[in-house]
Amino acid sequence: MLSYRHSFHAGNHADVLKHTVQSLILSALKEKEKPFLYLDTHAGAGRYQLSGEHAERTGEYLEGIARIWQQPDAPELLQPYFEAIRALNPNGALRYYPGSPLIARHLLRGEDKLQLTELHSSDFPLLRNEFTKDSRARVERSDGYQQLKAKLPPPSRRGLILIDPPYELKSDYQAVVQGIQEGYKRFNTGIFALWYPVVLRQQIKRMRHELEATGIRRILQIELAVRPDSDQRGMTASGMIVINPPWKLEQQMRELLPWLHKKLVPTGTGHTRVEWIVPE
Repeated sequence: MLSYRHSFHAGNHADVLKHTVQSLILSALKEKEKPFLYLDTHAGAGRYQLSGEHAERTGEYLEGIARIWQQPDAPELLQPYFEAIRALNPNGALRYYPGSPLIARHLLRGEDKLQLTELHSSDFPLLRNEFTKDSRARVERSDGYQQLKAKLPPPSRRGLILIDPPYELKSDYQAVVQGIQEGYKRFNTGIFALWYPVVLRQQIKRMRHELEATGIRRILQIELAVRPDSDQRGMTASGMIVINPPWKLEQQMRELLPWLHKKLVPTGTGHTRVEWIVPE
């Protein structure tokens, strides 16, 4: 069950999309003085060595972050994301890639809090070691979906909840919807950001319908495809579904996605999408 290791995929096109959206949301939350909670349900190891055996075996980062991070024409909106990467690579060579917990650690302020959860027996100790000296962070080995019940709402009543399961099991597509329902029930002013892979388009259509059926409003879908949809095995696209997005996020992603798509997919295949599943 717990065989998925993100280290094989770190820094790929899906990470670029996910962490761009994450960085923009965290930057928006910091525009108000009041502190907030960052809750990561499937946090992973935190740091990934791109010269390591796993990343080298797939080389996915070469068609992801390696294509964009030092581009002279990179949009200003990407700078918070790039700063988190530079913090791990101070000499300018791309050796390490930050997972979502390290991007959050770099962008959060002293008064903000991190709640990080990981179940994998190899990744959890790595994650815990990354945060041993960070008093803002609490790292737990437990079921990420349970955190949506146990840790919400935060005392500040402000926060970003990132839900990024491995989708090893088909049931994950239903579990994320149920998890969001549970979390939203407790914290309906929170920002919920759900990452998804497009392996079979039908699964995503079903997940969209199930989210619509929850009655939750303000659900925005952001998608980046590197290849057309296919019945063959393999991820052709990925996306972020954001509930209660910051008011600027829709326009920011409309500006960013064409640039990202052009750089990440030189052949021009695939598509980009920013649309409301459920509006206000």
